[in-house]
Amino acid sequence: MSLTKDEIYMKEALRQARKAWKLREVPIGCVIVREEKIIARGYNRRNTDKNTLAHAELLAIRKASRVTGDWRLEDCTMYITLEPCQMCAGAIVQARIPRAVIGSRNPKAGCAGSILNLLNIPQFNHQVELTEGVLEEECSMMMTDFFRQLRESRKKPLTKD
Repeated sequence: MSLTKDEIYMKEALRQARKAWKLREVPIGCVIVREEKIIARGYNRRNTDKNTLAHAELLAIRKASRVTGDWRLEDCTMYITLEPCQMCAGAIVQARIPRAVIGSRNPKAGCAGSILNLLNIPQFNHQVELTEGVLEEECSMMMTDFFRQLRESRKKPLTKD
C-alpha cells in the first residue's frame, strides 16, 4: 500500500514528535512543506527551553520564515501531529498558511475545531483550509502511550541507592 503525500509528510511530523518524547516533552511534531519539499521542522521543546513559546508549530514557522525570507507562508502547508492550541492556531493564521493538516484532535486545548476554530473565523482576513485525521490512530496512540508512561513513572517510589 502506498502512502498519500499527506501521510508521507505526517510520518515526518511523527518523527519530530518522537524527538520531543526522547526529551520527555509532550510528543508533538510539525513540518512545513513548500513545493512538495519540507522546508522546516519543529517539535515541542517547552520544558527543554524553559519557554512557553517553544511549541512545535512556532519553532517550525520561525524556521520556514528564515528559509523563505518572508513572514508570510502563503504557499506552504503545515502538518501537525496534534490539533494546535490557541497560540499556535493564531500563529498559523498570522503566517497566512493556507492549509493545515492535523493527525489527531486535542479535546482539552484544540483550537482547530475541538474547543474553538481559530483557523476559520470569517472576520479574520485569512482562513485556513483544514484536513484532519491523517494517520490519526498513530498520532493519537503516541500521545496516549506518552502520558501512560509518564503516569507510570510518577507512581514508582523513589529508591535510595
